Amino acid sequence: MMPKVFITRAIPENGIELLREHFQVEVWDSEHEIPREVLLQKVREVDALVTMLSERIDKEIFDAAPKLRIVANYAVGYDNIDVEEATRRGIYVTNTPDVLTDATADFAWTLLLATARRLIEADRFTRSGEWKREGIAWHPLMLLGYDVYGKTIGIVGFGRIGQAVAKRARGFGMRILYYSRGRKPEVEKELGAEFRPLDELLRESDFVVLAVPLTKETYRMIGERELKLMRKTAILVNIARGKVVDTEALVKALKEGWIAGAGLDVYEEEPYYNEELFSFDNVVLAPHIGSATYGAREGMAELVARNLIAFKNGEVPPTLVNKEVVKVRKPGFE
Repeated sequence: MMPKVFITRAIPENGIELLREHFQVEVWDSEHEIPREVLLQKVREVDALVTMLSERIDKEIFDAAPKLRIVANYAVGYDNIDVEEATRRGIYVTNTPDVLTDATADFAWTLLLATARRLIEADRFTRSGEWKREGIAWHPLMLLGYDVYGKTIGIVGFGRIGQAVAKRARGFGMRILYYSRGRKPEVEKELGAEFRPLDELLRESDFVVLAVPLTKETYRMIGERELKLMRKTAILVNIARGKVVDTEALVKALKEGWIAGAGLDVYEEEPYYNEELFSFDNVVLAPHIGSATYGAREGMAELVARNLIAFKNGEVPPTLVNKEVVKVRKPGFE
């Protein structure tokens, strides 16, 4: 009999088709998040679970799912999963790195350029008819933004996505600074990047891009103190996790002019609404769509399927997060 997999949100059909060849597949097909009580019911008989960032996968879920052997997260980050508890129980956890790297790095640049050049304000000015009403075809001081080419970019977190952001910065002739837990001499040489402690990076950068995973160490790593270190002409871009930034401190920074603007794709709670934050013209906002391209999302769906199929075949999944779990239980549903 085929093992059962439950998918907590509809993913691209290519991944579902692959899974149907090997699993009994059930998909929660509502656009809204699955209610917690429903998820607790659904996991009772499943062997495998495909989850989104919005689902908290913890001891309560594991207790409700005695047959569960693998959780495949449809994301590169996995801060929504209690990985330590999963490992203790011999439950494998996988994610979807690489396939969304370029899409997310592209989107970091979308936010950076849109904020620097006031694109959303310009669109609103044109679309609303205000440009026509004012009757000024062109003015030397209209909607002035900030130069990007030749400036300094500081990238906080220098993994796959951080490095992809840096590669794009080379095309803009930028000086590239980075901060990460450890130095990466080979990557420094390849990309012409310079390591800086976080405080120095914040002081020196015209653009600060956050690309770190959410951990105990990175939780609210950008707060009032850090924002005050940034230049008044600097722009903050967050494609990491919302909880990496203290939102109240960011609102204060924007209100009091400590920084020039921000481009945000992630928030402390999602979906999110903050009347004060959302009132600033110098902030560009997106609803967590960094990886939202057809190619990236289909690649994620395929990788989720490949991880589950490998596990079913008794193989270590290609993007296993908790590698030490193999000491607790061999891969496979038997």
